[in-house]
This record gives sequence, structure tokens and C-alpha cells, in this order.
Amino acid sequence: MGRAFEVRKAAMAKTAGAKTKVFSKYGKEIYVTAKNGGVDPETNLSLRRLIDKAKKDQVPSHVIDKAIDKAAGGTGENYEPARYEGFGPGNCMVIVDCLTDNANRTITDVRNCFTKTGAKIGGPGAVSHMFDHQAVFQFAGDDEDAVLEILMEADVDVTEVECEEGKITVYAPHTEFNNVKTALSAAYSDLTLDTEEITFIPQTETDISEEDQPMFEKFMDMLNDCDDVQDIYHNAVVPE
Repeated sequence: MGRAFEVRKAAMAKTAGAKTKVFSKYGKEIYVTAKNGGVDPETNLSLRRLIDKAKKDQVPSHVIDKAIDKAAGGTGENYEPARYEGFGPGNCMVIVDCLTDNANRTITDVRNCFTKTGAKIGGPGAVSHMFDHQAVFQFAGDDEDAVLEILMEADVDVTEVECEEGKITVYAPHTEFNNVKTALSAAYSDLTLDTEEITFIPQTETDISEEDQPMFEKFMDMLNDCDDVQDIYHNAVVPE
């Protein structure tokens, strides 16, 4: 499972324009999370998790603060979540999560990404049943048995703990995110988490051929360019 997770980690933004788009997407998600669950990260655990993730991705504090202030003011847009599923180039499985204030615009933009790259958009549940909604943590270490024991003693429901190349990866149901983080933080006072997120882990992989790779990369670029797209999950393994 570790390899399946590693190859699907979002690439860091490489240009100023791409970074601005990443910051904008974080701002929108923080705003919605704060508006729906409260602006205090101490009581809104989803907001706390999102702020921590944003800081790790080097989102400026003023972007985070502006989104929370906007939510506290009770004004602004009403965004709704939207999820689209289908099969991308090379017949890989794809989940596209969006936040939208105009559902017609969003479905049109996402559908164009599919149709212009020979991909096929499906209905709700078309591929999501082939993914596990998981909390994932990764940090330096080499004793997965000790980590598993710590989590079990804390009554945390764990899916898997594995060690590879000096990295411990913990998988747990997405509902266990805060329990895992609390147990790990209590056991390791100096713990530095390289990864802490809730994501979709594919149950199977699809190898993308060299022939399909350019179209797959175009498909991903088009989706990332859509303002309403927040996250993309897939089971593709791209040639190195």
C-alpha cells in the first residue's frame, strides 16, 4: 500500500502561478470548513487539520487568516462540495473533489477535462468503491511493531502500519485521524510528521503505458487548472 500512496502524493507547485492557485484552493477550503464548523481550531478539528496541512505546504499566514476572518464575518460565497468520478487515460480510476458556487460551471469544466483527453466521466460511485478513505501518517522510524503497539494501547482502530526505507507509514480509517495523531504525539514528544492527511487510497493499481502517459499528464494538468477542483485521486502508476 505504501508505494500506491507515495506515487500519488501531489507534486509541490513549481511556479509562482501554480503556488498562487494552491494558496487559493486552501483559502477556499479553510473558509468553507470554518464557516460550517466554527472558526476556532481548538473546537473545529477539521479546521485544525487543514491549517496544519496548509502550513506544511507553505501557505502564507495571511491567506489562512483572511479565510478564517471571512468565515467569522458570515459573508461571502456559499460553496458546496461536488465529487465526480470516472476513468482517465489508460483506463485508470479517478476521483475529482470540488468546491463550487456554480454546479453547472463546475460539471462543464470537469467534463471537458475528461472528454478532451479521451477519458470517460461516470456517475456517483462509479469508482469510489475501489478506494479506501484513509488517514495517512508518515514519519522517520524503523520499528513498526512498536508504533502498532502504541496505537493499539490507545484503542486506535488501525488499518496497517508499515516500514520502508526508514519511514513508518500508518494507515487508519479517516474517522481515526485525530486519535492517531494524539496517540503518536503523546508517545513521541519530538515527532515530526512528514505526512498527515486524509486521502483516498486505491485498492488496485493501473499501469499507464508510455503511449498513454502524455494524455494522462494533460488530463491531470487540465483538472489542476480548474478553479473549482480541490483534490484529485487516482490509481495510475506512471512510467518513471
